Amino acid sequence: MDSRSYTFDGADPDIHESASVSQESTLVGEVRVGPDVTVWPGAVLRGDVDPVELGAGSAIGDNAVLHASTVGEDGLVGHGAVLNDSHVESGAMVGFNATISEATVGSGSLVAMGTVVPSGYEVPPDSFVRGTPARVTPLSETDIDRESVFEDFASGDYAHLVDGHEELFDR
Repeated sequence: MDSRSYTFDGADPDIHESASVSQESTLVGEVRVGPDVTVWPGAVLRGDVDPVELGAGSAIGDNAVLHASTVGEDGLVGHGAVLNDSHVESGAMVGFNATISEATVGSGSLVAMGTVVPSGYEVPPDSFVRGTPARVTPLSETDIDRESVFEDFASGDYAHLVDGHEELFDR
């Protein structure tokens, strides 16, 4: 086990063999990292109060902090984002430096950079969320092309950067 993975209250992080977890990330306690997940340097996944669960194909950006939170399949959490006791459903994207506390982000939703989603919010699926505090608009009422946003961050050269950074990852 990597020196930055820690047992808490008898629970060890569980990392799927196909996941790419940076040696410079920290995993504590009940953390489950699914297949084809990427966890980048500086990320902290703390499963001490409740588990942290990362669904297949999800990506956690540099310096993101997840405490007692879940990210569904193909979910994206940007650099510096903070999730506290929150749920990001499948196919949702959380932008850089966004903060989500005790809330749910519905599937297929986009949370803009720097957004603060306060306690108790239930963001519906396929929504655009922005501002401090968060304001929610159905994606269908915006000119945002969700597919092109995800294409920029979840596929192509960006998604394959892990292959060029082998020294950062335990494989």
